[in-house]
Amino acid sequence: MAKESRAESAYAWWRLVAAVLLATIGGIGLWSIVVALPAVQAEFGVDRAGASLPYTLTMLAFMVGGVAMGRLADRFGIVLPVVIGALALGAGYVATAFVRELWQFGLLYAVLVGGLGSCAVFGPLVADTSFWFNRRRGIAVALCASGNYFAGAVWPPILQHFIATHGWRATHVGIGLFCVVTMLPLALALRRPPPVQAAGGGAQAAGGLARLGVSKGALQSLLMLAGLACCVAMAMPQVHIVAYCADLGYGPARGAEMLSLMLGFGVVSRLVSGAITDRVGAPLMLLLGSGLQAVALLLFLQFDGLLALYVLSAVFGLFQGGIVPSYAVMVRQFFPPAEAGLRVSLVLSATLAGMGLGGWLSGAIFDATFSYRLALVNGIGWNLLNLAIAGWIVLRLRGRPFGAAGRLGV
Repeated sequence: MAKESRAESAYAWWRLVAAVLLATIGGIGLWSIVVALPAVQAEFGVDRAGASLPYTLTMLAFMVGGVAMGRLADRFGIVLPVVIGALALGAGYVATAFVRELWQFGLLYAVLVGGLGSCAVFGPLVADTSFWFNRRRGIAVALCASGNYFAGAVWPPILQHFIATHGWRATHVGIGLFCVVTMLPLALALRRPPPVQAAGGGAQAAGGLARLGVSKGALQSLLMLAGLACCVAMAMPQVHIVAYCADLGYGPARGAEMLSLMLGFGVVSRLVSGAITDRVGAPLMLLLGSGLQAVALLLFLQFDGLLALYVLSAVFGLFQGGIVPSYAVMVRQFFPPAEAGLRVSLVLSATLAGMGLGGWLSGAIFDATFSYRLALVNGIGWNLLNLAIAGWIVLRLRGRPFGAAGRLGV
């Protein structure tokens, strides 16, 4: 095998750079609708839950599309899903600029932006990256999974500026063109097939499942439930921070800055948590991240001043950023390498479905109570479910060195 095709080679790191750039650009589909929410709500004359519904539909479509793209990547390699995603994002954003009804806006976002576009550069890319790293898998997976957080840190202020100066429709046309022009060339960097996986990968995964005492199907369902629960909890601050700031009189621009701050610190959290995962294993990292996210949500219940919200946005990003990459590393720990694309995409897509459900629930609770306080309480309840699942996995693995557990499936 050529040296540049080996795991953790110089090529593997350059490939990771290309993957992060693709995830950052394509991840705009997760955040553009959040920034545009106040403008869309005003133009179509709907309530907060109605304006949040396109986001929810997009995240649900992301879940279905991510599974399909993961299977496609398992069969044909990562380039085909990425190319499809780039073209779908271009078509979706341009098409939304010409809609006249909210249902048309939601349908186009769901099918093209979520179901065929952004999903292609999340789960499938994370799974592909995991094949190129062994000793540093935790940090590499965390870095790739940070692409959507890089997107959240970079895009909201830019989008808010262009929406304010040129309107959301013209901004969407620009987004679509930019995605096609930048993503298609980057896809060429991913053409080389991944290294051959170690022959013992399947046996190690079976050993991990035996340690847990559950079937593959049961563990897959449990990880998906955990992903759903943690992101229902995560959704209230991330999806509604712009609208929340507008309601408090601080203006949507301040909210966009807070979202950018939140996700920028989320990147820091993901990188640090990736390094920690390489040392202590993904199950313990999931437990730690889930507990810290619960603390951050409790703090949002106590403070709503402008300075306090800036600080809490940073704290929330730091506390919760390590949760989602832990799922991808656990999939590689407990499942055969040949199933990585599908199973990583299933779990990570469930996290986006949780964001969608949580975004809608928060909007519905706000419409019923004219406050986000109960929405935060709802998020804390879902967070406790995630914490219980993470605790159960850690307890089942008790007695096994966590560092070794984190490297199973290599």
